[in-house]
Amino acid sequence: GVNKMSKSLGNYIGIAEPAKEIFGKTMSVSDTLMWRYYDLLSFRSSAEIAQLRADVDGGRNPRDVKVMLAMEFVARFHGQRAADEALADFEARFQRNAIPDDIPQVNVSVGADGMPLFQVLKQAGLTATTSEAMRMIGQGGVRINGERAEDKALVLRAGETVVLQVGKRKFASVVLS
Repeated sequence: GVNKMSKSLGNYIGIAEPAKEIFGKTMSVSDTLMWRYYDLLSFRSSAEIAQLRADVDGGRNPRDVKVMLAMEFVARFHGQRAADEALADFEARFQRNAIPDDIPQVNVSVGADGMPLFQVLKQAGLTATTSEAMRMIGQGGVRINGERAEDKALVLRAGETVVLQVGKRKFASVVLS
């Protein structure tokens, strides 16, 4: 995104949004547009912003400077503690690929004979279609309790609760009944 912040473009950051949303949306702003956000929305002085820009031009990772901006926004509207928690959540989710704390719990009725993994993925809402589920399994993009699932024919049985992950960011705790 190099477009201006706009509700119609879907790239705005609402001040009433949860802390994690504000943090995540700020981090998804392009490195180029980040400087405009600093100029227009940050309480930092022009001299501080110029120094940050010089640091990035000199080799500093722009991600670090963007984290500072995200922390400032969250702290302004939700407090420093919420900003620290949003940073920890962001790092766990996007840098260490850890399972987030707030994943949704979904109940899937698999019947007496169980249900193939690809159907469970669709029923749980983690994929739009069973063919997408099959493709994701084939590409190694599905994990069960943190372990890569490679068997498209794997049948999940009732009585289990498993954490399913599709891609990097889709998670669900699935109760099989």
